[in-house]
Amino acid sequence: MATRKIDLNLFRVFEAVMQHRSIVAASQELGITASAVSHALSRLRQAIDDELFVPGNSGMTPTPRAMELAPNIAAGLSKISNAIEANAFSPSRTLRTFRIAASDNVASTVVPLLVTRLSSVAPQIGLKIFPFSRVDVVRQLDEGRLDFVLGWFGDLPDRVQRANVIEEQEAVVVRKGHPLTKGVATKERIFSYPHVVVELLGGDEDVNDGFLDDRGVLRRVWIERLIIESRHNEDSMVARVAVSVPHFSAVPPILSGSDLVGTLPRRFALRAAEPYGLSLLDLAFAPLTVQVEVIWHQRADRDSGLQWLLEQLSQAIAGTGTGTSESRSQV
Repeated sequence: MATRKIDLNLFRVFEAVMQHRSIVAASQELGITASAVSHALSRLRQAIDDELFVPGNSGMTPTPRAMELAPNIAAGLSKISNAIEANAFSPSRTLRTFRIAASDNVASTVVPLLVTRLSSVAPQIGLKIFPFSRVDVVRQLDEGRLDFVLGWFGDLPDRVQRANVIEEQEAVVVRKGHPLTKGVATKERIFSYPHVVVELLGGDEDVNDGFLDDRGVLRRVWIERLIIESRHNEDSMVARVAVSVPHFSAVPPILSGSDLVGTLPRRFALRAAEPYGLSLLDLAFAPLTVQVEVIWHQRADRDSGLQWLLEQLSQAIAGTGTGTSESRSQV
């Protein structure tokens, strides 16, 4: 196959269909008709001699050959884009859309700050926020289908860069009038009540102490630190999980109508307390403090647009006083 005879636009169609698994969604992103996307795929199939995508229950399913090609095509298109934009990235004129994965908590805490800043300095830039709960988040980062991931992380491989965004603290939350609101809440008292927990993947399979090893990236998908600790301490009570949910936003309404106990990021808990009639417990122990981080693939170090967005994120956080001095110097 002579690659010089292939229209490079066909690879952009390939990438869009790979991203969305949908002809219609790809056409909307590219600004062309669904028929044009289908026609482009047909031409690319003939050139590569593979079906590339076949209809499935959840949309267009990539073939093994398409999965093999995807990382290289994404990397190639990224290099072309970087070469063109290296000295020409103009925030005020660009129509670029950046793709970020985040949990609902981080999306509601960090993303609004970034949107507020971008609305004044680069109003034409778009953001697409994808769920952190997807099991293929790191693969999407590797393949260039995501620009950044916001969340909690442990060890990272060399190909992935990181920077602190904000410091977050856990809060143990119950409904107002709950027996635990009277006096100091010890672990023993907290463990005597059933819990609602956030499992960002919807389950804890292959999760070790709350972290999932995703292509060498340790990302926290189990948030309930007390539950994890109780399972490891043979001398203490083991807290019972009554309800598990994949989103932080599901926890407040569950707590408001029950005697369950939940653990939430403090900023999120404070925003939910008044609308849902919740109380943050006075704990007998030090709450866990963690860093919310942004991670990106090392190739973004050569992308002036992505580096600019990282700087905007840093400025957005610094402008509210919600970050740390460490985060402002690293983002």
